[in-house]
Amino acid sequence: MTLGRRLILASGSPRRRELLTELGVDFEVETVEVHELEGDSARGFSPGELARENARRKAAAAAERWPGRLVLGADTVVALEGRFFGKPDSPEEARDFLRELSGRTHEVTTGCVLVDTSGETEVFHETTRVTFRVLSEETIARYLADVQVLDKAGGYALQERGEWIVERVEGSRSNVIGLPVEALARVLRKRGLL
Repeated sequence: MTLGRRLILASGSPRRRELLTELGVDFEVETVEVHELEGDSARGFSPGELARENARRKAAAAAERWPGRLVLGADTVVALEGRFFGKPDSPEEARDFLRELSGRTHEVTTGCVLVDTSGETEVFHETTRVTFRVLSEETIARYLADVQVLDKAGGYALQERGEWIVERVEGSRSNVIGLPVEALARVLRKRGLL
């Protein structure tokens, strides 16, 4: 079933597009450039607060361009012991991320903000625990040679050779990929949109 009016996805993420398509949502993409909180500007935020705030910024920017439309903003944060792992700036930084996550359990939180036609917002987030295998330098090198990771929070993609690096996922797998589909579906159904 599709939405009567097309949803606006305020994200250029191909993974989010795929997940919404699988859910059966009729949508179009509005890529927005916003100042996302990261690094020093993210200090003092919990992963849920940070993901929701960045999602809110994306949704608000797209809603300005599409008044009267339902807009979805989303942001994914990878966190380990108070440190946030954003999108790596280089293959070397991605390698450092994987070394740091190796053999440890981290949290992946995706925040979602829905802005409806009246300007009302619905805000939620979901957190999934991901445990990495102990990664050898050879495994890390092979993974980075095979998977493009510079556009992915934490420098990895569960859906691309994830079995090489991930030992266990506790919670929503789609959340780790970029959108908590189960939680989003509940919200859309509650609004009569799915």
